[in-house]
Amino acid sequence: MKTAGLFRVKLGHYPTVGLDASNRVSCANQRTHEVASKEVCVQAAGKIALVTGAARRVGKAIALALADRGAHVIISYKTSGAEALATLREIEARGVQGMVLQGNITRSSDVDTMVRRVVERFGSIDILVNNASNYYKTPFATLTEVQWDDLVGTNLKGTFLVSKRVGDEMLMAGGGKIINLADWAGLRPYKDYLPYCVAKAGVIALTLSLAKALAPHIQVNAIAPGPVMLPEDASDTLREAIVRATPLRRIGAPTDIAQTVVFLVEGSDFITGAIIPVDGGRLIA
Repeated sequence: MKTAGLFRVKLGHYPTVGLDASNRVSCANQRTHEVASKEVCVQAAGKIALVTGAARRVGKAIALALADRGAHVIISYKTSGAEALATLREIEARGVQGMVLQGNITRSSDVDTMVRRVVERFGSIDILVNNASNYYKTPFATLTEVQWDDLVGTNLKGTFLVSKRVGDEMLMAGGGKIINLADWAGLRPYKDYLPYCVAKAGVIALTLSLAKALAPHIQVNAIAPGPVMLPEDASDTLREAIVRATPLRRIGAPTDIAQTVVFLVEGSDFITGAIIPVDGGRLIA
């Protein structure tokens, strides 16, 4: 199967990005003692980050937060081309390099082409954020095989395919960080979203399994968002009900997720296999 036409690539202008002296700190200078295993330098500046499904909403917030920290950010999208190009412009406006790739993460040929083109241009991938997702109601009485395949495919299979391909690159390079977007529903499923909840539970198990498989050089963690940026068609009644059921009594923002990603990239390289709820307390409600 030919893959050359599967991706439309938009490259940025790639200005030379100079780092301040404070950012040119080696991993060795950040440590007070030596360890036997290779460590990942906890600085986003100058790193290469791939964020899937980052044309808009939470993915866009993650991409921009990493760009704000000095990472060069590649975003992928499936159908939101105009929004992806707008996000690219915002990435480049922060003085870093960017790239946009279009493709379907449930197809291994698409994933292979995407990763290959990133590596050809940038040399490596240091940070992977598996954000691409789809979400819609699927009452059990009308649930179809097509819906199951669509939801499990994008949310779980796609996360695996990208993680496997990028994980191979990270192993060859000697390190990296993978951050998966799960969901609190993967730990506490709710009615009428059966395939989605199963898929997100799978993402949690995948995260734990990858953390073992890729240790010690690659850290793999997941974020389990709660009510953050509700669906665009959510009614006021639904919004009010969700707020009442959330201990912190508010809806979260995309920046809540984005800043958690930044923490997992820069905050420590001694965290792996963690599932971090960012849910306003829904799991304890």
